Amino acid sequence: MQVIFIKNLKGQGLINEVKEVKDGYATNFLIKKGYAIKATKTNLDKLNKSLNQANAEEERLIKELEATKKSLEKQTLTLKVKTGESGKLFGSISNKQISDELKELGFKIDKKQISVEHITLIGDYIINIDLTKGIKAKVKLKVVNK
Repeated sequence: MQVIFIKNLKGQGLINEVKEVKDGYATNFLIKKGYAIKATKTNLDKLNKSLNQANAEEERLIKELEATKKSLEKQTLTLKVKTGESGKLFGSISNKQISDELKELGFKIDKKQISVEHITLIGDYIINIDLTKGIKAKVKLKVVNK
């Protein structure tokens, strides 16, 4: 019997996967426990329709992220911090500070998406921002004295 998995089941099938299984196993376990539904023409049509919608949504999201990447890379962030006489910061620049600065510019970037080296001196730096789906932006950061 062919079934469509509607939940992930370790070692058996992943969500939206169509698989051939034994009739008893399908009826008595997979369908009864809610892991799968019978692969009828109607159910297969619904699956194809939902997969097409998901693909279209993912393409839209990727285009949106590419546009965000382009506008992020045009930006130069400037952080004003207190420093000692030698230009060394009191502490270091955190991902939260960078995230807050980006929010002021209108970007919704979580601090967990930002990867930056340990910044303890005044100067120019490049910040890597992982926007998801393999899209990464490089943003210029300028650290200056208050």
